[in-house]
Amino acid sequence: MRVTGSQLVAEILLEHSVDTIFGYPGGAALNLYDALYEYRDKIKHVLTAHEQGAAHAADGYYRATGKTGVVFATSGPGATNLVTGIATAFMDSIPMIAITANVPDSLIGRDAFQEICITGITMPITKHTFFVNRIEDLADAMRNAFRIANSGRKGPVLIDITKDVTAAMTDYKPEKPLSLNPRPVFTDKEVQEVASMINSSEKPIVYFGGGVAAAGAGEELNALLETADIPATYTLMAAGILGYENPRNLGLIGMHGSIAANRAVDRADLVIALGARFSDRVALNPEKFAKKAHKIQIDIDTSELNKNVLVDLGVTADVKEFLTKLLPLIKKKDHKEWVSQATEWKKKTGDVKCQGADLHPSEIVHAVCDLTDKETIYVTDVGQHQMWAAQYLKHDKTKDFITSGGLGTMGFGYGAAIGAQIGCPDKRVVHFTGDGSFHMNLNEACTAVSQELPIITIIMNNQVLGMVYQWQTSFYGKRYAATTPERKTNFSKLAEAFGAKGFTASNPKEFEEAFKKALQEKGPVWIDCAIARDERVLPMIPGGGTIEDMIIG
Repeated sequence: MRVTGSQLVAEILLEHSVDTIFGYPGGAALNLYDALYEYRDKIKHVLTAHEQGAAHAADGYYRATGKTGVVFATSGPGATNLVTGIATAFMDSIPMIAITANVPDSLIGRDAFQEICITGITMPITKHTFFVNRIEDLADAMRNAFRIANSGRKGPVLIDITKDVTAAMTDYKPEKPLSLNPRPVFTDKEVQEVASMINSSEKPIVYFGGGVAAAGAGEELNALLETADIPATYTLMAAGILGYENPRNLGLIGMHGSIAANRAVDRADLVIALGARFSDRVALNPEKFAKKAHKIQIDIDTSELNKNVLVDLGVTADVKEFLTKLLPLIKKKDHKEWVSQATEWKKKTGDVKCQGADLHPSEIVHAVCDLTDKETIYVTDVGQHQMWAAQYLKHDKTKDFITSGGLGTMGFGYGAAIGAQIGCPDKRVVHFTGDGSFHMNLNEACTAVSQELPIITIIMNNQVLGMVYQWQTSFYGKRYAATTPERKTNFSKLAEAFGAKGFTASNPKEFEEAFKKALQEKGPVWIDCAIARDERVLPMIPGGGTIEDMIIG
């Protein structure tokens, strides 16, 4: 059938089961949005307050549902406003399709109004970019974008389409989505080598990351830990894969990881890294990281092997496929003494309450866990509250913990929470943020209100830029440069101004009462929680440090 370029975009979105997109219209995108009006019964468009919020929403939508997020933006500033959201998805390996409109092809390169080379800008933060200035290329670009975004190590793809292409006519024939690229091939010898190293170790530990979540390898991971009796630690991107109550769960690793996890890695004789890249938040001193241990790294991305930490054996593989082949070769073993030692280390937490504080972050998080069900989706911004959430939340599913791990994007949370709530309307979404992070994108409250989304936002308000303030306290002689903004924002009143519900809390009783009321609301709620500015995230290993440098309290 004959269709316009804009209709073609809509049809190919439907081919890939896309029924929800996020975005913001503009002049160059008028044809695309005209088509969306025609397809409004099949494709829901969520208008956000800002394109960055739309990109974060598409990101959160995928993390909550497993369905590729799609975001639309117009040319120029509309496209550039997506950059932070695209970079966030890239660093966390999130499949996203960003579709931007550009000026007509005749104006490309002439500094036209709202013209920008967005493909050039985003090339370093995408898996691939397409510039489409011929209608004949549009269908292939769209279909290949979905294939690339979801093959191998997942990530964002951008398609920039000139306005004349969105208006041009072409023939359309429905097709099935393209097959994903083949996964990396590993050898039986590699499987046998890994099995031999695990079977002969006395103090093994598994360190796993987002690659396990992306591969859906939670069941296989747990089987490995149980069969070989191995304790495990994880990165932010893998929180929830191991049950909170699992005795082999040592908690988060790295800069703000648990004492048990960091000590166990330091004293292990074998570290098995699964879908993890030894980032600088984990291996703060690469040369001294797990210095007593042999190291195995299994990752779908060859470029991650030996990139940050040199390993004894690196294998390029899908983690789920590799573990499936590995498990029959793993001997049943008892590491009772080693696991017991790790369990003993878990007794010391570093959870130090600020003297004189009436409301501690752990009390907030624990109350939320106690008052919600296991299907609750938790979303965070970036800062101290992010670490407190990671440390104290009692969740059992990776998809139920959504955060910006790699890029560390302040302002990520509200957009991501909106995407998660739209994708999972039957689940409760709780958004943890700090006053610094929340100020960046709180404008998305208008989106949450207009969509009638019952997102509960918990603001850990310490009146400072907490994480940087903490570093200035510990390492910069309490020289608080630009971290005490002295803002006077009344979040409760501001919530009401947006059309949301606002509460305040200054002690555990007030918070519990406010949260119970929030659970009864049908729209968005903000709870402004007054916490002490001197609250710290502990334990903490300073950048470049080792376990010997860990600050406990």
